[in-house]
Amino acid sequence: MRGKLGYNFVTAAFLLAGCTPATAPQTVAPVSESSASAPATPVPVPAAPTVEVPASGETVAVATQMADAADDPAIWARAGGVNFAGKHHDGIILGTDKKAGLYVFGLDGQSLQFLPEGLLNNVDLRSEGDGFVAGASDRGRMGVALYRFAGTGELAPAGFVKSDVVEPYGFCMGRIDGALIAVLIAKDGEVREYALAPGPDGFTGTERRRYAVGSQSEGCTVDDASGALYIGEELKGVWRYPLRGPAGTRTLVAEIGDGRLVADVEGTTLIRDRGRTLLLVSSQGDSAFAVWDVSGAAGAERYVGRFRVAAAGAVDAVTGTDGLDAWTGAIGPYGSGLVVVQDDVNDGGAQNFKLVDWARIRAALGL
Repeated sequence: MRGKLGYNFVTAAFLLAGCTPATAPQTVAPVSESSASAPATPVPVPAAPTVEVPASGETVAVATQMADAADDPAIWARAGGVNFAGKHHDGIILGTDKKAGLYVFGLDGQSLQFLPEGLLNNVDLRSEGDGFVAGASDRGRMGVALYRFAGTGELAPAGFVKSDVVEPYGFCMGRIDGALIAVLIAKDGEVREYALAPGPDGFTGTERRRYAVGSQSEGCTVDDASGALYIGEELKGVWRYPLRGPAGTRTLVAEIGDGRLVADVEGTTLIRDRGRTLLLVSSQGDSAFAVWDVSGAAGAERYVGRFRVAAAGAVDAVTGTDGLDAWTGAIGPYGSGLVVVQDDVNDGGAQNFKLVDWARIRAALGL
């Protein structure tokens, strides 16, 4: 499963699969006592057709060696580029080392800054003014660590939100009706939404809603435009929650079991492309990424296809991805957009993050 992958072309079967809607969840009949004593052997579900896309670049490895350390990235850019640490950059990438802290990388993959903040798991950000506000799930201090980049200089701590969850795990940010929110997901699936507000000592957070997914969950992403929250339940699938209205109402977008997602379901992210909003999900169990068109209302999501990230030149193939992020539109040499994914097995070193040109993914999927 972790070997390097060769190139292939989109098959006719893949094209047909891309045109069918997601399979509706099936109801399972109760099992009688007699049949329960002799369970049937599960029949493996073949993976859905999957295309391959070459990696375009990679970051340097995180410092933590011989461990599951690199976890989740977040991408940011602005028109005219970024003045970070005294140098001009077309964009920057944040990436967590969940054993040690938070990195800032350039698009060339070099490390620009490291904040030794401890056990940070997932990271996300939202633009604000000339810069951005970022947050991360903090398993050391048990809450949400917040950071700010003001447009020049470096990333700096900017507050902390204490939480009552058992273990902070997944994290994402959004803007709903103009207000900045943070979504924290505990490892057991408990969810806390916080409204963030600036203060003299940094941002503070006030709980706005709470509910439970049901089991271990992590990856999440907010669609600011539609007010939807997507959460990956690792052994179940991907849920769509409205961020307005009653807490906890939801629609199942994609379910494990039809070959499109192979447990664990991990990172989720959105990219807008040619009038569509596309959801990318890490199918960690077979080192692939599944894509849905979520432009419509809840329940109308359409499966698009799957891809893997293949080796290219000195950059090795992507295996066992945890977190990922996508940037809509031009950023540096990536004229149509950029996808950044965590790589579990990085040949020759500790874990790192791989960069993938969205234009190549789009072409491979026939979008």
